[in-house]
Amino acid sequence: MNLVQASQDLNVLVVMESKLFLPFSCILFLASFMLPVLSHVQDPHLRPNGLSGNNTNPSPFGYLKAMQGCRKGDTVKGIRDLKLYLARFGYLNYQKNPNATDLEKDHFDEELEVAIKSYQVYYHLNATGTLDGPTVSQMVMPRCGCPDKVIHKHTDHNSLPKVSLYKFFPGTPKWNRGHLTYAFGPSFPTQFMSAVDCAFRKWATASSGYFTFSRAGSYQGADLKISFQRGDHGDGSPFTSQVLAHAFSPSDGRFHYNADHNWAIGAVQGAFDVESLALHEIGHLLGLGHSEFQTSIMWTSFGPGATKGLTTDDIQGLRTLYGI
Repeated sequence: MNLVQASQDLNVLVVMESKLFLPFSCILFLASFMLPVLSHVQDPHLRPNGLSGNNTNPSPFGYLKAMQGCRKGDTVKGIRDLKLYLARFGYLNYQKNPNATDLEKDHFDEELEVAIKSYQVYYHLNATGTLDGPTVSQMVMPRCGCPDKVIHKHTDHNSLPKVSLYKFFPGTPKWNRGHLTYAFGPSFPTQFMSAVDCAFRKWATASSGYFTFSRAGSYQGADLKISFQRGDHGDGSPFTSQVLAHAFSPSDGRFHYNADHNWAIGAVQGAFDVESLALHEIGHLLGLGHSEFQTSIMWTSFGPGATKGLTTDDIQGLRTLYGI
């Protein structure tokens, strides 16, 4: 091959490469406009999740760390927010009093001490009544948005008389039929649907066939409606950055993931497992409250980069509720 021929061949390659690159670059340009709003959940590195060193969306409960060590009799800025936190999750009956002074709002009173002790007992911590380190660490953990204490505890004396810690909602609401349909909201990432499908199958197996689940033909017509939401999304339970997801008791049927967290399938560092949270929230959809077993899927808190499955406590709770 002479130099002239080599030069001509090189020119041909450059032209071919430019022709290939042009449509590919156009595809990328168009894709940037076609990606759904929730596309960041596809890759846990696209958005810091509040637990990493790159946090740009700090937890609204970060103030608790500055209050560590507070006890009855103290007056410290942030105690009012601590009361609201405990009220949200069922440990304190506290409402804003417009006539109260800021001093009264931020006063650590006896009622707050009792509420903290109740929280500590629930999470198997030393019931000191003070805002100590272990208590603060538990409070800032990512968790389900459903309350812990506004539920009815049930002990199954026939099978698990001493270790059963599953719970039901007040009035033990439940479905009056075994077949339920579900559907995904219009912006639900398709790559996560199979993980939720799998969670439904696991609950069906746990029910010994009492429950069967199938996808509905339409979102509005489904018994169970699953979607990603953000912030105050109109259901009376606005998301904060600490809350991962929430669902409602029978027969409401709504199940919402918090779109401002990183989501993945399986144990992915810095992200939360779609299926594990689905197992938890489906438990709520079927009538289960939070369990006091840390290993249970119905435990309140979840860590990133981990997966969880159904336990004996979860399964026994469902079977007891429906008499299976």
